[in-house]
Amino acid sequence: MFSAFTNSLKIPELRSRIFYTFALLFVARVGAHIPLPGIDPHPLENFFRDQSAGGAGALVGLYNMFTGGALVKGAVCALGIMPYISASIIFQLMTAVVPTLSRLQQEGDVGRQKLTQYMRYATVLICIVQGALLILALENPGKLFPGYDINTYGAIVMTGQIGFLITSVLYMTAGTLMLMWLGEQITQRGIGNGVSLLITVGILADIPGAAAQTYHLFVRPIGTGPTLGAPQAVIMIILFFLVIMGIVMVVQGQRKIPVQYAKRVVGNKVMGGQSSFLPLKVNYSGVMPVIFASAILLFPQQILSQLGAALNIKYLGEFAENLLRGNWVYYVLMGTLILFFSYFWVSVMFKPIQVADDLKKYGGYIPGVRPGEPTAQFLDFIMTRLTLAGAIFLTIIAVMPDVLLFELHVPARIAYFFGGTGMLITVGVILDTMRQIETYLLQRHYDGFLRKGRVRARSSNALAVSSDAVSSEALMKLGIPLIGLFLIGLVAWAIRHWAF
Repeated sequence: MFSAFTNSLKIPELRSRIFYTFALLFVARVGAHIPLPGIDPHPLENFFRDQSAGGAGALVGLYNMFTGGALVKGAVCALGIMPYISASIIFQLMTAVVPTLSRLQQEGDVGRQKLTQYMRYATVLICIVQGALLILALENPGKLFPGYDINTYGAIVMTGQIGFLITSVLYMTAGTLMLMWLGEQITQRGIGNGVSLLITVGILADIPGAAAQTYHLFVRPIGTGPTLGAPQAVIMIILFFLVIMGIVMVVQGQRKIPVQYAKRVVGNKVMGGQSSFLPLKVNYSGVMPVIFASAILLFPQQILSQLGAALNIKYLGEFAENLLRGNWVYYVLMGTLILFFSYFWVSVMFKPIQVADDLKKYGGYIPGVRPGEPTAQFLDFIMTRLTLAGAIFLTIIAVMPDVLLFELHVPARIAYFFGGTGMLITVGVILDTMRQIETYLLQRHYDGFLRKGRVRARSSNALAVSSDAVSSEALMKLGIPLIGLFLIGLVAWAIRHWAF
């Protein structure tokens, strides 16, 4: 595996793509630390640091994790890449039900370019709405962050003018559009999926803080609380690796449906006759059911709690408390919603009738199953069972951090790395990026990450550098200013650390 990393730097095109990706990810992280003019981020950071459950509610904590902490810092990129993700999901669902958008998707590159343009317009609209709501909520943070007291932590917004609202919304919209552009550039000229990498880097940005907090669990000053011993450390390490192994197995898991193609005579040649397979993924819906279920469960809790307080009905307030994390009612509803959205996503995205028609059109069939409608019914039956297994797995992974948080009293900053949405996204994106690097290595006859025993000799027909790859001169022009910016930030951090 370590030789694969060194081999990655021996290929000029791959080396250029990797360095270019790191450079743009560094730019994205800089945007997550530049506060908006007129906002003091320290009160909000102190409030989040004091929360035992990781902050003000699941939705805000989840959004802050996706933005890499930019929301808590009140940064220019406080909205993160999530408005673009939301627009993509909306258009992906609309494509399946709106005939006009479906025809655009089938028109090839021209249609996909139009859909991308519409998604960008929708992203701007979502940024304006979310940005305005966020600034208005920060003026009265107690509504957005339950438990926040201005007298204790201080005001976040230092000015209340209309101009501040307009300029802040413009800054945050520009920050999201910059992240969207960076993600597209990484996808085109770097390595991996740019948007997914931006989210993953934001999630992994909290690793140093989680590692420091884990260290303090085992090594604490005398009189500050009980410390954990070696058995607990071994159990946590084993559990961490078991969770990662389980996520990798299910993310990579697929049911291979054998497909046989009939022989056809085209001119003087006999075409077809080969065997193939249809890869049906166990977790076809990915992490979307967990995100939808977590977001939807927040609205009944907030509505019932507010109604109970306004109408002075004690029963509504008690029932709203049962919908909070840590109660069995919450997890029952969570599992039910994950199951529902898993089947909903598969029903929208996977079309067994279309797959059966495509197989029949190209002379393919599943051995033992008649072409046409029986093939569609067979595929639907297989996906129904696979989706049930994937939904059960998603429920277990989503609940795992809460078990550590509320039952074993592990700090939330540490518990989030033992499962949940962030770990699902991180493992999936890392596997996808490694597969792309593997492709470049195999093209040059190098050993990759996933398998062993390949020829180490370099191919005699070396591949030409793709036109999308960044040249070494352009990479140096980009890298020198970024290194200077990093050194300036390092000096500023050192001066601030020593001053306090």
